[in-house]
Amino acid sequence: MPHNTHLYEEVSKTCWPIIYSPKYNITFLGLEKLHPFDAGKWGKVINFLKEENFLADVMMVEAREATDEDLRVVHTQRYLNRLKNCILESSPEWSFVVATITEIPPVFCLPNFVVQRHVLRPLRTQTGGTIMAGKLAIERGWAINIGRLLYNQLFDQLCHRGWKRHKPCFEEPLCWTDKIPRQCGGFHHCSSDKGGGFCVYADITLSIKFLFDRVEGVSKATIIDLDAHQGNGHERDFMDDSRVYIVDIYNRNIYPGDGFAKRAIKRKVELEWGTGDQDYLMKVDEHVKGALSDHEPDVIIYNAGTDILDGDPLGGLSVSAEGIIKRDEMVFRAARSQNIPIFMVTSGGYQKHTARIIADSILNLYNLGLIDHLEAI
Repeated sequence: MPHNTHLYEEVSKTCWPIIYSPKYNITFLGLEKLHPFDAGKWGKVINFLKEENFLADVMMVEAREATDEDLRVVHTQRYLNRLKNCILESSPEWSFVVATITEIPPVFCLPNFVVQRHVLRPLRTQTGGTIMAGKLAIERGWAINIGRLLYNQLFDQLCHRGWKRHKPCFEEPLCWTDKIPRQCGGFHHCSSDKGGGFCVYADITLSIKFLFDRVEGVSKATIIDLDAHQGNGHERDFMDDSRVYIVDIYNRNIYPGDGFAKRAIKRKVELEWGTGDQDYLMKVDEHVKGALSDHEPDVIIYNAGTDILDGDPLGGLSVSAEGIIKRDEMVFRAARSQNIPIFMVTSGGYQKHTARIIADSILNLYNLGLIDHLEAI
């Protein structure tokens, strides 16, 4: 019998199936200055959206934090304990495990109770947002979990709309932080018992498990993972589960290179350095359509990483902004044309202007009628 959870409580039908919370923000002790983005912009963005009548407070779904009981649907207690406890029982509770997973070295020096409150709680809230997105997608046909770093930048980057751009509050970060992953849900490197690559909680796996356990008629899922990196976390979790069909299109030459996890991929497309729009979009179109033909899912989880963008320091691909927008359109069109519920998480993206691209893409989906708030009213 599934446990009681607040993540599946009813949501007002006046809301868009767009999930966000100001609690996504990681801001404490000045550590947020190590990130290249303004971690306090969310208030400005909300006010801006109100001015433009694009979204209002009452139209958004506020994400709720996943509890330990929620997380144990997938994660082992041993793994969760490692996030809380020190490596050696006799040593202070410094946060080595979390520092290693998040790839933020200063976290190692902080007491774990501080890290729990200011790093892991926001990530648990983002994880809760992804789980909520799954339920909303079934009810509304689509959903998007707009995570912290996306939402902080999202609409103030919409220059083509003539909207006002806000000046960042902070200067450029230390050089090593250019390599810190900026993810907004879609923590696809985390599995039930291991995190990595800034992925602490397995939100994709959790969202699917919740749907299988709690929503009648949902027994098959397709993961379309189009982040530049292999999604080894959910692949390990669903290695022997025939209910889950995984499409993964990624740069073969970069992290994580998890050969064992690749065995779970049903449609594996390994790209070379510098793959551009024409080749990339051809492969996306072929394999998304092929996947939905091979396996008729009850729901699609779309991991829409923007680290495929040309110039991304970690992705190593050369897809244009227009290519990313077209990619998202292809995936949503394939899902919506077959009336398959789809929910999107935004995953990796390591350039400042990726938020503008994601915003443009969401607006494009709306303008094409592939997402529509009328379904939520």
